Amino acid sequence: MSEKRKGALGLPADTPLERFLNGIVVENPTTVLVLGMCPTLAVTTCAINGLSMGLATTFVLALSNLVISLLRKVIPDTVRIPAFIVVIASFVTLVDLLMQAFVPSLYEALGVYIPLIVVNCIIFGRAESYASKHGAVPALFDGLGMGLGFTCSITIIGLVRELIGAGTAFNIQLLGEGTIVPGPVGAFLGMYTPVSIFVLQAGAFLVLGTLMATMNRINRKRAEKGKDVSKYKSGGCMNVDMEIPSKDKKEDKKEDKKEDKKEVSAKEDGKDDKAEDKKEEKEEDDE
Repeated sequence: MSEKRKGALGLPADTPLERFLNGIVVENPTTVLVLGMCPTLAVTTCAINGLSMGLATTFVLALSNLVISLLRKVIPDTVRIPAFIVVIASFVTLVDLLMQAFVPSLYEALGVYIPLIVVNCIIFGRAESYASKHGAVPALFDGLGMGLGFTCSITIIGLVRELIGAGTAFNIQLLGEGTIVPGPVGAFLGMYTPVSIFVLQAGAFLVLGTLMATMNRINRKRAEKGKDVSKYKSGGCMNVDMEIPSKDKKEDKKEDKKEDKKEVSAKEDGKDDKAEDKKEEKEEDDE
């Protein structure tokens, strides 16, 4: 029997658990793949916004992955991108209408970023690179893992920004004047002065950079201990290698092109020779 291919964290590849943990830890959309930066930086002024945006994205990501996987053998390859857009936009419209009806205050806080889930690179990337090539169950758990990984990251960013910038956590006053903590500890925490820059745009970059640096440090320590961190790829919807080619590689490509041109010219010369031979044979026959 052939040995099963291993995936994230040494688990068998393409199993529900492996796909679920892969999105949360190994290929976290925010800290590893660096995707979905627009909502990550814009809506994380507080933890509740980050959590809501993350859950909305998870809902769309999981269900669109499931539907695209089920239709992968029906959708023609030439129109797969428009088909993906239709599927994703349908679920985004559903989320948009539900939030507008049941949580209007949160809907107004998130604003245009709910409709913009349609063009979120995380969703397109998973639809193209995974859901359209695998079965329904792995695709569903891949969407759940990626969505919850995104949710955890932006909720943490929102919580840190809210706590340092306003002294609150999920709109509960913990630091600064009016803290709910009683006694001497509360008196000490009440002395805190919020750092308002963290609820501004600059604070998002500071917290995100710190989170990514922490993730990179953990991976470096794991690599020093001899553990495999090759799965922790960064950048790009589909883990595309963005390495800049070296001079040697460029020269090799040029040589390959020259050889291809020589082969083409040789073939053309051969065709010309055959045509001339045929003409000579015809002239001889005519004589």
